Amino acid sequence: MTGAVDEIEGLLLADGFLTDPYPALAQLRDREPMHWSPSVGAWILTRYDDIKASFKNTADFSNEDRLGRAAAYLPDEDRRALRPFEDHYRTKGLLHADPPDHTRLRRLVLRAFSPKVIESMRTRIQAIVDELIDRVAPNGRMEVIDDLAFALPVTVLAELLGVPVAHGHRFGAWADRLLAFQGVNRPERAVLLAAQEALLEARAYLADLIVQRRREPGDDLITQLTLTSPDGETLTDDEIINTGITLLTAGHETTTSLIGNGLLTLLRHPDQWDRLQADRSLLKSAIEETLRYESPVSRQPRRLTRDVELHGKTMHADDMVFQMLGSANRDPAIFDDPDSFDIGRQPNRHIAFGQGIHFCIGAPLSRTEGEIVFTTILDRLPGIALVDAEPRWDTSKRNSRVLTTLPVTF
Repeated sequence: MTGAVDEIEGLLLADGFLTDPYPALAQLRDREPMHWSPSVGAWILTRYDDIKASFKNTADFSNEDRLGRAAAYLPDEDRRALRPFEDHYRTKGLLHADPPDHTRLRRLVLRAFSPKVIESMRTRIQAIVDELIDRVAPNGRMEVIDDLAFALPVTVLAELLGVPVAHGHRFGAWADRLLAFQGVNRPERAVLLAAQEALLEARAYLADLIVQRRREPGDDLITQLTLTSPDGETLTDDEIINTGITLLTAGHETTTSLIGNGLLTLLRHPDQWDRLQADRSLLKSAIEETLRYESPVSRQPRRLTRDVELHGKTMHADDMVFQMLGSANRDPAIFDDPDSFDIGRQPNRHIAFGQGIHFCIGAPLSRTEGEIVFTTILDRLPGIALVDAEPRWDTSKRNSRVLTTLPVTF
């Protein structure tokens, strides 16, 4: 048994795992779908049905204290230095709360992400995409990640918050440091300190913004979050700040990944690209297939609140569990020929945005941005082609499946 465990650990720790995790995840699904990883210090779940069930079972698979406890393994002296980090994640927030707190928070935040609100943003999103394409069109080439996939959601997010678009680079820097410790059960002390520094900067920025909006309300998200709901419910400043930081980190990363991963995958499958060009009605299903095939969020952590038995093994209370979404979305028990990219795939029951009460609140906005981007590329850059044959994945973030660069010509 030890030899089998060592072999599986070798797969998880291999240099190529973060760039191409799918062969190793397939072996885990087949051989040990619930694997305790000594190197990660957590349980690894790889089967669709197990992960979907754990998403829905928030009583046992909790979001609370799943991030703040990242420093729990450190000596007391180091933990004292990371007190602001732990305090932040002990405050209730969308990403680290369970019912009833999560129910209240989500209900209040959903006001800003209703279908009507998202639909009203289409014209502005289209204008931003056109402006970004206009900048690079004369060059005949583009760096998709920087010029479009990152620039679009950061610009949209800045406008949502009612802040200068020029501040977008701050959002990116904060997000990079905050995402670096996630998806790793025992991050290095330096990584946690960098995340804490980002938290302090982002919290100060948002605290100032809340003061400004209370003094001078505007037509923006922060103003809406400061208002009392028709039912008399309000968010505390700490809850608004937590929500804002969630948006700063997750609000653009998912869309950046969807656009970059989607364009890369389509161009690496020219038959599917030609199919989409010939039949635009396939655009929505092409986006869903991109979300399944190259899921933007590769793994999600959960903390066990009690002992749970699964596949003949016992996971213990306070153990960490990583739900491997990239594996679930290629599970052959659910998807026919799962390693094939098929933009007409039906049905497509992927769980790239999660499942149940923690389903990604920004999913409709991300999908809308993706639809507008791919439609615009099809309309304006029909001769688009990859420059590099091999993709360059960002291996500094374990939770995210995102490219560092994607140069194209047109």
